[in-house]
Amino acid sequence: MALRFDPSHTDVAVALKRSRIDGYGVFAGEAIASGRRLGLLTGESITVAEARRRAQAGGRLMLVELSPARAIDASRSQDAMRFTNHSCAPNARIQVEHGEISFLALRDIATGEELTVDYGLTHHDGRLACHCGAPSCRHWL
Repeated sequence: MALRFDPSHTDVAVALKRSRIDGYGVFAGEAIASGRRLGLLTGESITVAEARRRAQAGGRLMLVELSPARAIDASRSQDAMRFTNHSCAPNARIQVEHGEISFLALRDIATGEELTVDYGLTHHDGRLACHCGAPSCRHWL
């Protein structure tokens, strides 16, 4: 199954492929230098209360809190970055600034490497098993 995405929100070449971590992932289509912006994430603007309700309802979600009151649900977004999986030893990070959600490289990333971020505190409250495989894996999200 070929996944489609809108490339206008990526700053680097990426590919969507099956991930050993979870489902599909986003992979570097070129070598990426540390500090480079990888792309943006957009989605539906919702309240944090609604984000928590959706998280409790289950299913596959991509929620990012912008503030104590607002969140973005990118579950239906066409952005490739919504496929970014969690790792306890990530190669990228999420930056929220002025209501914009950017992904930035934490280190040099090789062509073909899966792009990952540390989800940090999540609405899963330690109930979702982590499958990142990093030596420093916390085992739960």
